[in-house]
Amino acid sequence: MKSIFAVGAFALFTTIHLTPIQAAATNTPVAPATAGNLAGKVVETMDAATYTYALIDTGAAKAWVAAPQFVVEVGDTLAVADAMPMNKYRSKTLNRTFEVVYFSGNVRVNGKPAIAPSAAANTPTPSAGKTANLANIPRAPNGQTVAEILEGKNKFAGQPIAVRARVVKYNAQILGKNWVHLRDGSGAEGTNDLTVTTSVEVKVGDLVLVTGKLMTNRDFGSGYTYAAIIEDAIVVVQ
Repeated sequence: MKSIFAVGAFALFTTIHLTPIQAAATNTPVAPATAGNLAGKVVETMDAATYTYALIDTGAAKAWVAAPQFVVEVGDTLAVADAMPMNKYRSKTLNRTFEVVYFSGNVRVNGKPAIAPSAAANTPTPSAGKTANLANIPRAPNGQTVAEILEGKNKFAGQPIAVRARVVKYNAQILGKNWVHLRDGSGAEGTNDLTVTTSVEVKVGDLVLVTGKLMTNRDFGSGYTYAAIIEDAIVVVQ
């Protein structure tokens, strides 16, 4: 089974397009490329296609690990078992060769089994021990709620909109932009999480006022497909 997983992982990672990540310095020790277990603190993470990547600091070295998408944040403790290494992995998009990337289907976050994004959809993503408070968020002046935007995406397509919400997930510099997931307590599964791209840096838990044009049916490649998204949004932390 391990060999099958490794071959499948290799096929996936040679076809998807990753995005620039600030890697550890070149003189940072890298964990040896042997199969087994790895554990450490997450210092970087990103999602691409159906996988989550994380750079972990084991205390003695730093290593890149990858597994089917799961919820994880910088600062979390990540442990992977039965990890299969891929030596000298070359990313054309990054124009860079990794010494080794470890693939695993057995992941634990903060001592608990990893949760897939779909399983955690109703729970805002925690960061640094903090959970976003979605109670009593006032509507943006002349604006919409997250649910109104997503439920009325055809009506609002191509139109300027405004929404006040909290950041529940933040990924920096994917495809050259910061990706922010917003919730304001409105809507149910499928209409309660709005994605925006921006050059502004924010953090999970921030209350933000977002303005921009709503775009629909956007496909950025590498698994990034959105029925509705605000691109290049103006984001003001409040």
